[in-house]
Amino acid sequence: MYGAELSVLIVDDVERWLFVASGILHEMASIRIVGEATDGLEAIRNAKRLQPDLIVLDIGLPILNGITVAREIAKISPGSKIVFLTENHDGEIVEEAFQAGARAYVIKSAARSELIPAVQAVLEGKQFLSLKLASSRPEPAVPNNAPVFKTVAD
Repeated sequence: MYGAELSVLIVDDVERWLFVASGILHEMASIRIVGEATDGLEAIRNAKRLQPDLIVLDIGLPILNGITVAREIAKISPGSKIVFLTENHDGEIVEEAFQAGARAYVIKSAARSELIPAVQAVLEGKQFLSLKLASSRPEPAVPNNAPVFKTVAD
């Protein structure tokens, strides 16, 4: 599916989370962080310029929110897979994220245990929903024709 390395763009307005996400992803041998962004507009510019395989994206961003960014990235970098890494637990936002093109949705408090499995699921053509959200929802928050979610426990 991908070559020897998976190019990744990380987008978060909190420097600590850029560092955390990068550190977790570097545990995967095939990951190469090609860029970072701290607001929605910078994320779109970097996605267009870098065309990364994967984008780890927060929802609460300055200038343009992550949902808007995901919609734009679908147009300008259609090969990029989006994994949301966010603190937002709102079911409507989760649903909107998947409708905007997300392949995975991970809650930041579960990043250590779920970010790598989420990326692996996405690379396998599956979708991933953070266990904290999956256990509180009777139905997946994606269209009926979407692939089955993969969830993991700690």
